Amino acid sequence: MAGDTPHDAGAPPPASNTPKTSTNATGPESHAPGGAGSSHGGFWALTLGAIGVVFGDIGTSPLYALREAIDHARDGVGGDLAVVGVVSLAFWALMVVVTFKYVFFLMRADNKGEGGTLSLMALAQFAVGRRSAWIFILGVCGAALFYGDGIITPAISVLSAVEGLQDAPGIGGGLDPFIVPISAGILIALFLVQSRGTAGLAKFFGPITALWFLCLGALGLFHIFDDISILRALSPHYGVQLLLNDGFLGFVILGSVFLAVTGAEALYADMGHFGKAPIRMGWLGFVLPCLTLNYLGQGALILDNPGASENPFWNMVPQVAYWPMLILATAATVIASQAVITGAFSVTQQAVQLGLLPRIDIRNTSETQAGQIFVPAVNSFLMVGVLVLLVVFQSSHNLTAAYGVAVTGTMLVNTLMAYFVITKGWKWPMWAVAGTLIPFAFIDSVFLTSNLLKIPDGAWMPLVLGACLVVVMWTWVRGTQILTAKTRKDSLPLTDLIEMLQARPPHRAPGTAIFLTSDPEVAPVALMHNLKHNKVLHEKNVILTVRTAERPRVPERERVRMEPINDDFKRLTISYGFMETPNVPRALGLCRKQGLKFDIMSTSFFLGRRSLIPSARQGMPLWQDKLFIFLMRNAANPTDFFHIPPGRVVELGAQVAV
Repeated sequence: MAGDTPHDAGAPPPASNTPKTSTNATGPESHAPGGAGSSHGGFWALTLGAIGVVFGDIGTSPLYALREAIDHARDGVGGDLAVVGVVSLAFWALMVVVTFKYVFFLMRADNKGEGGTLSLMALAQFAVGRRSAWIFILGVCGAALFYGDGIITPAISVLSAVEGLQDAPGIGGGLDPFIVPISAGILIALFLVQSRGTAGLAKFFGPITALWFLCLGALGLFHIFDDISILRALSPHYGVQLLLNDGFLGFVILGSVFLAVTGAEALYADMGHFGKAPIRMGWLGFVLPCLTLNYLGQGALILDNPGASENPFWNMVPQVAYWPMLILATAATVIASQAVITGAFSVTQQAVQLGLLPRIDIRNTSETQAGQIFVPAVNSFLMVGVLVLLVVFQSSHNLTAAYGVAVTGTMLVNTLMAYFVITKGWKWPMWAVAGTLIPFAFIDSVFLTSNLLKIPDGAWMPLVLGACLVVVMWTWVRGTQILTAKTRKDSLPLTDLIEMLQARPPHRAPGTAIFLTSDPEVAPVALMHNLKHNKVLHEKNVILTVRTAERPRVPERERVRMEPINDDFKRLTISYGFMETPNVPRALGLCRKQGLKFDIMSTSFFLGRRSLIPSARQGMPLWQDKLFIFLMRNAANPTDFFHIPPGRVVELGAQVAV
């Protein structure tokens, strides 16, 4: 695994020997659901599942997006143009950012069926054919910004739904002081159930969210007739006119309009779970029409009753359906939050496998679904962050000031990384690249810049969080590189050691010894210590390296590669994709076909553990050395991470200055 030099186990993923990744538009390969082999019934089940998971975030945007944008527009040109222009901007943001960029373009850039920032980073690295510092930096920044979005989305989504209690019939605003505590209680319960897994509840996500979208569309269709002239908003003319007439204020309005497309990244990130075709069908055939109708309906309601702009969504809901709609909205926002939380778990697993973060305790919550994981550290981090946001910002109106920067930053990162994929991988001519990416990059930059204007009001928070995570990732990557280089410098080449052992044979112990190492060309630290202190060599010795490929999954037939060195030593490489969880004993069972008789009860696993000492005279600055040592000490035990039976593990180590 990348960067596991503290325990002498693992190595950075190779960039040159990765099999060619798929970049066509035919859908994910057979390992991913929704591929070409899916049955017709399975396709619609996957489409319903995608509606429940993929579109949860963007589906809760009607609760607050138009309210915030029109609030700004009222301060400018005012009148009908303020309403029609904002609705027009929201509709065309959905069309350009979500439909054209993600659904029709970016979803073609799949890494063996998988999407998301880190998958795109691995795909871009492979397309270039070498390790690129620029691509690496972009990938790290995109992953770091995702966590900022992961904290804000649950807070703003649930809070905006619970705020419906302010106008709920029969209570007269009596629950207003309890809105934040109720939201906090719902979110705490959501985070507490993560350890139990969501496989049992996930089957309800699709139907509940589909019902939510149907209600959005029905409410919008009902209110469109309040002022049918709102249909003018389908023309981009009115959106452009609003921006031109309002000048700088129009630029500010874009920051609020962007709230309508937050969650678009999920279409790409969750591609591997459902497949391209179900996600595209769910968006084009169901979600986009429902959202469009709802925004048009909100606009028509405000044209007919300007006072409704205070909270247009809840003013759309008839009194008789208010409480059921409030319950449904709360359920929809909880599902949207669940999708973001599990997304953060998946990104963390990818980051660990790619060597961007130290080993973290990652637990499988389902025996049948590999993607169902729980990361306790990330879960606690998100829960604390969400609760702090609720206490500090108190309302969804205030939270919208912090929302958007992280999402727009991630979108721009994806556009920039796509450049390497379509130029080096797809071999597009430069005119086609420019015609495609320049408009997308321009729109992303405009949205990002308009959201940066919110920095004094709270947008600084996800940026600071992202910057801290970038520092953590860079420190881990740089620290492991320095430690690897120092280890190689101080180590003995494995071939030289074998020659020395043949000249002066040590005492032989029965059984098999497996030495985990990040560099199979040098003698593992644990092997050297075993010879130095115990003065024995086992009958059979395996130099084992666990590598992470730059693709989501590695087929079982390519899992292990064995290379005999001599009668006493074999060099073994086990490969995993960045979406997989390593299980060394299970992989060793595959080696029987290659002549390695693996018996767990007669096998000892030797791990080299290094105790690091900070040094201001070499490597990184002293503060960064201390951060790296802290990360290493808190990394998950390699025994647990690689699923090695603890009773078969021997750890030998030494002190190293970094």
